[in-house]
Parts: sequence; C-alpha cells; structure tokens
Amino acid sequence: MKTDDASLAKLAAEVGQRLQAAGLKLAAAESCTGGWIAKVLTDVAGSSGWFERGFVTYSNESKLAMLGVRQASLDAHGAVSETVVREMAEGAADWSLAQVAVAVSGIAGPDGGSPGKPVGTVWISWRWVDGKVLSRHFLFQGDRESIRRQSVLAALEGLKAGLQR
Repeated sequence: MKTDDASLAKLAAEVGQRLQAAGLKLAAAESCTGGWIAKVLTDVAGSSGWFERGFVTYSNESKLAMLGVRQASLDAHGAVSETVVREMAEGAADWSLAQVAVAVSGIAGPDGGSPGKPVGTVWISWRWVDGKVLSRHFLFQGDRESIRRQSVLAALEGLKAGLQR
C-alpha cells in the first residue's frame, strides 16, 4: 500500500494537535529517514508551537556526538538495533527542550542488508513525557523511497497512538 503525501500531512497535523493540546514539544532523531519526519511535521502551520528540533544523525559519528549514543552500543548491536534507537530517542529528548521524542534507524536499501538485518529492517523508538521508551521493529517491503515513507508513517502513527494515553 502506498502512503501518499496527503496521508502523511493529515497524520502530522493530528500529531501536532495532540502535542499542542497537551502542551508538549517534540524532537525527532532520524537516520534512514534523513529528516523526512521533521519535514512532514514542520509542513504543518503552527508547528513551531510544538516541534522543538530535529537531529539528522545519518552517520555513527553523528549519533555519538549529537545524541550521546554509546560507542559500546554501536559496536555490540549496530546502528540498526533496538539498543541504539532507544539511545537515540533518549538523547533527542535529553539534548533538547522536548518532552517527547521519536527516533528511527533502518536499512532502506537497495544495498546494506544482511541475513540478520535485511533491507527494510527498521527500528523506531518513542520516548514519552514520563521518560518511558517504547520500541518497535519493522520489516518493510519495497524500494528505498517506499521503505523510508513507511518508516515516517509508522513513526507518526506511533506518536499519535502514544499521545492518546
């Protein structure tokens, strides 16, 4: 199923409304999506009221320097792992003025996959205002753009669901 830009825009607006109503700010830490989550969210008029900042941390070095991801985590688990994406979400919240954060790391392809982590492997974490972190593993299908788009959609859906609690 192809998610179009209008669907992403609608979902981003709903996330923004929930953040605004709760008086919360959001930070995004992105690897494979390259800032797409931040772009979709900041396309919403008034997003400066609830979107605090985005970190595009494509390289391992940027994950270390900008988000405080531990080298030991990268060495032991790799950038596309639950451990690293949790640390990315925690770092995005800790190193910003946001109370809520979302982080994504994955293998969008067409190369870079392995038997244990094939192309389409994506980890997303959400850090909530209470400090709890929820992580989910996805295995998306399609080409590079499709995998990245599905990652943005899943990140936004997770935010929307989590902001209902």
